[in-house]
Amino acid sequence: MNKTLLLAAGLCAAAVLTSCKSRESAYKQAYDAAKAAEAAQTNTGTTVVEITDTPQEVKITPVQTEQPTVVSTPITTTPEVDDTPTRTLGGDVVSVSGNALKTFSVVVGSFTSKANAQSLTQRLQGQGYDARLVETNEVIKGITPWYRVVASSFNDKASAAQSRRELQSQFKDAWLLYTK
Repeated sequence: MNKTLLLAAGLCAAAVLTSCKSRESAYKQAYDAAKAAEAAQTNTGTTVVEITDTPQEVKITPVQTEQPTVVSTPITTTPEVDDTPTRTLGGDVVSVSGNALKTFSVVVGSFTSKANAQSLTQRLQGQGYDARLVETNEVIKGITPWYRVVASSFNDKASAAQSRRELQSQFKDAWLLYTK
């Protein structure tokens, strides 16, 4: 019984393996059709190759395409508006150390203690910033004077806003001061 079963399995395997062979003529037919399509495409531009079920019949139909109409539209851009908020300080602003303030300044610290403000100013100067310390006589919650640490100062708002964005990784509460 085992011999008969083994013989039947072997015959089935042989039948399956021999019946799945691809015909060489099918490969040749596809190759010839591709070559013909390539030759026709170089002559007319685009071709459609249609292969039917019968192996001997290959039909090539050229397709005429219209040239697309190109419309040129000018691109207009609007200038980017800098909407970075700025603050002005009430009262006088006096430079304690460093260069004078320009129109737009990046403030990175506000202190009631002059020593704390000077410490931060020196740290920023050590990092290469043109830091300066200013004193204001404004009253906030009954406290005056206030010492503002300015990391950088610019004549234009865009440069100041860019500097503020760069400084916000170290000083998340950095803000722009507008002085007239």
